[in-house]
Amino acid sequence: MGPVGSALSTRWGARPVVMVGGILTSLGFIFSAFAGSLLHLYLGLGVLAGSGWALVFAPAVGTLSRYFSRRRVLAVGLALTGSGASSLLLAPALQLLLHTFGWRGALLLLGAITLHLTPCGALLRPLALPGDPPAAPHGPLAALGLGLFARRSFLVFALGTAMVGGGYFVPYVHLAPHALDQGLGGYGAALVVAVAAVADAGARLVCGWLADQGWVPLTRLLAVFGALTGLGLLAVGLVPVVGNEEAWGGSLLATAGAYGLSTGGYTPLVFGVLPGLVGIEGVVQATGLVMMLMSLGGLLGPPLSGFLRDETGDFTTSFLVCGSLVLSGSFIYLGLPGAMPSCHPAWSPATAPPERGELLPIPQVALLSPGNPHSTLDTAC
Repeated sequence: MGPVGSALSTRWGARPVVMVGGILTSLGFIFSAFAGSLLHLYLGLGVLAGSGWALVFAPAVGTLSRYFSRRRVLAVGLALTGSGASSLLLAPALQLLLHTFGWRGALLLLGAITLHLTPCGALLRPLALPGDPPAAPHGPLAALGLGLFARRSFLVFALGTAMVGGGYFVPYVHLAPHALDQGLGGYGAALVVAVAAVADAGARLVCGWLADQGWVPLTRLLAVFGALTGLGLLAVGLVPVVGNEEAWGGSLLATAGAYGLSTGGYTPLVFGVLPGLVGIEGVVQATGLVMMLMSLGGLLGPPLSGFLRDETGDFTTSFLVCGSLVLSGSFIYLGLPGAMPSCHPAWSPATAPPERGELLPIPQVALLSPGNPHSTLDTAC
């Protein structure tokens, strides 16, 4: 649904699409609260809420990339820090809701919380930039942005991202069970997840700032942090832990923190590198395609990890295989422009990140108001 959200956003604008997505997500949770069978949960949480989330994420992140030029990656990293913070805060909050209101009441409250996506979407201001197409694309292929795969750089990026997605989501599902398998108690396993989440959130901000300095090409940073993420997964799977119910698992805490730092650096770069690959006019469609590719990888990774755990009796092989997938995707990123060192002089870090190429000056933008036919030029974005 990511490309569909991008296509609708290209045609109607991000504001109404995100608002509708917030309503659908909320309705999915509310519908699931009244579920009488597992099929109802699949339809409510999987189809309805999942479709709503797809309509929210791709247009919102794609539009955010259009708002900024000099500090684009930092802005994306700051926005994505919310998911890292939610990983830390939602787990204990959900446990409290479950104990207090039961699972049906917890789903109703989550439906009320996610409904706040609708007013957040209303705050997305339409923006016109030089290079935007004069009219919305015609035809399903053009609307979904599938023509972007004809560009060699985006095709290389897509293949690498799909491979990374195969291992990227495994720690979100199996890091805590892995800690429990290693002999840690419930609090020890929760602490491992919390350390990874805090490191992830902090690294998104630091890496966003680093990427915006222009010292290293974004594609090279993407390959480096992707490789570090893969190595972090390998370390999580290999580190020996001698723990018990009262132990904190210091070695696993350290490797989980290292993994969180590396994956936190990788996440904003995945979206921050898109304007340089497809141009600012195609960044919303490209964001939807990236979501689709990551989700396709996510459909493979956690089930494969669970299967390997059932076959081997622990998660060691699971993390080794998924770390290898992430490393393979990172090596594919080396085929991107600027990922490998060259003898050409580096770009000046004083100039802004690209709209069509690797580094271009900040463009003038037009803020569009539905009630005002006259656009207001603004160069402060």
